[in-house]
Amino acid sequence: MAETNKGGIKVETQHIFPIIKKWLYSEKDIFLREIVSNACDAITKLQRLISLGEVKGLDGKGRIDVILNRDDKTLTVSDNGIGMSREEVEKYICQIALSGALDFIEKYESAGENTGSGIIGHFGLGFYSAFMVSDNVDVQTKSYTDAPAVNWTCSEAGDYEISEGDRAERGTTVVMHITDEEAAYLSDAKIREILEKYCFFMPHEIYYTLIDSENESKEEKKECTCGHDHDHADGECTCGHDHDGEECDCKKEKPINDTSPLWQKNASDCEESEYTDFYRKVFNDYREPLFHIHINADYPLNFKGILYFPRLNHEFDNLEGQVKLYYNQVFVADNIKEVIPEFMLMLKGVLDCPELPLNVSRSYLQNSAYVSKMSAHIVKKVADKLNSMFNTEREKYEQIWNDIKVFVEYGCMKDRKFYDRVKNSLLLQLTDGSFKTVDDYLEKAKEKHENKIYYTVDKNAQAQYVSLYTAQGIEVVCLDKMIETQFISFIEQDKGIKYIRVDADIDDSIKGDGETTENKELSDLFVKVSGDEKLKVRYDALKDTEIAAILNVSEESRRFEDMMRMYAMSGGGETMKMPLDQTLIVNTSNEAVKKLCARPVDEQAERAARQIYTLALLGQRQLTPEEMKTFMNDTLSGIASEL
Repeated sequence: MAETNKGGIKVETQHIFPIIKKWLYSEKDIFLREIVSNACDAITKLQRLISLGEVKGLDGKGRIDVILNRDDKTLTVSDNGIGMSREEVEKYICQIALSGALDFIEKYESAGENTGSGIIGHFGLGFYSAFMVSDNVDVQTKSYTDAPAVNWTCSEAGDYEISEGDRAERGTTVVMHITDEEAAYLSDAKIREILEKYCFFMPHEIYYTLIDSENESKEEKKECTCGHDHDHADGECTCGHDHDGEECDCKKEKPINDTSPLWQKNASDCEESEYTDFYRKVFNDYREPLFHIHINADYPLNFKGILYFPRLNHEFDNLEGQVKLYYNQVFVADNIKEVIPEFMLMLKGVLDCPELPLNVSRSYLQNSAYVSKMSAHIVKKVADKLNSMFNTEREKYEQIWNDIKVFVEYGCMKDRKFYDRVKNSLLLQLTDGSFKTVDDYLEKAKEKHENKIYYTVDKNAQAQYVSLYTAQGIEVVCLDKMIETQFISFIEQDKGIKYIRVDADIDDSIKGDGETTENKELSDLFVKVSGDEKLKVRYDALKDTEIAAILNVSEESRRFEDMMRMYAMSGGGETMKMPLDQTLIVNTSNEAVKKLCARPVDEQAERAARQIYTLALLGQRQLTPEEMKTFMNDTLSGIASEL
């Protein structure tokens, strides 16, 4: 019989265990990820040897068992992987004083308490994360080579004992004796939570078992696929059905993980329903995403993933997405903003990057050339997806345009390359609900208003202005998002065109052939009733004779006001109130205006002028309480005089 050896695990002169407990305190849950991940690696290594023909006679089907024994206060992870010989145990577990490890640990020790979460995964230390929650750890292992089994046990002080074991099957079992201080890890719910978070997509089947004698009698009733409810506490199906000659589905063990996540498949092999189901399963969002992007990047990037554009309730909904980072199907981190460009942070999805370290740090991500290339590739894939939908799924693309346009337009302003890729797929929505590209709009507008795009920010509030244009066959674009006032300036510079709000100017096509004689006395009267000494008054004969007057605000003046408002909203201080450049356009084709022009300026004329001005003002904005009171009094006075 082989001799029993004893010793102490050290990194040169220091015990590593106090270091682990100290520096990984905030990341404690990952101990289970590390142990289960090691089990996965052991199975993968065996399968690799089988595929190379170096091992024969083994099927290599992997299985990992996680067992929580609340009676014994142990948490066990067992696999049927490659296993270890005594020499390998001594090399890979006992001798962890690898070159440079001490310098690495001292770096973290001197850097501050919150910087040590990257220790695990370096220098083969992943296994030792078990001591974060354990006072003793046992390892029972047997190599695939049929070398004698080995038992290894170690205390939290680093004192170990190694001896020949009695394990019959190949593989490794790690038994963690949970300390009283970490009793939370004897909770069934806690272990399930960790396994679901970190191990749900690991590549080999994981089975979870709870052993708790106090709750033995509380067996769950399970519903069989036959539709019957029956008790399986005795391990037998009592429903009386043979299930077409197959074993009762209730008795079949099922792994807790999905070994073939959707991102590992080819996009051509995936159904649309699979993408939706995967999205709901991973993100617990009952709403269907607007679209998805399946990424399978090969050389030189080598990463896979699926990104979703979520459906938002409104533009001020929570814009923070959630991108989960995996390393060979092992969960690494949530919401990795460094990999996603700022203007795409609303995306949800998963990225599996086998070329990133398992315990990747934020500083690594921020300074990694690989991550920068990943980010650029994601931008390209999003642009390709938008162009593809525009060209081949135009109806669907138009249906979701209002949900995505804010982010697409913001992205265009932030990333010129992104804009150059998608600029021909940008849409304008017209007041009739239809969509056109900028080029299509300008092509139709050539005859009437070349290189001008007329728009409204509220087609209901500005209905009077909109009708003036649409009546003449001029299309009006809806720009109802705050960001679009900035975006149109960006487009104007790129395409050499001009956006004009419908209440900013009067196009020549709207004007008629009637008389447009200036009336100095009436102009002074309009300035008086407006209370704005800088109000400009202009006379035009409009084709629409029902409108008495309209109030225009210059495009430049309004844009400056919008810019100051956004500056204030972003924390730049109070909004500066600047006087607007306003022009009252009096319609000389209107009968009421004709009569007003023909009569002397008296009290009745003043009341009529005030009503005409207030009606024009109503087309611009909501009246103040004082303006509304005056308007109502004038209206009632007019009615009384008529009676």
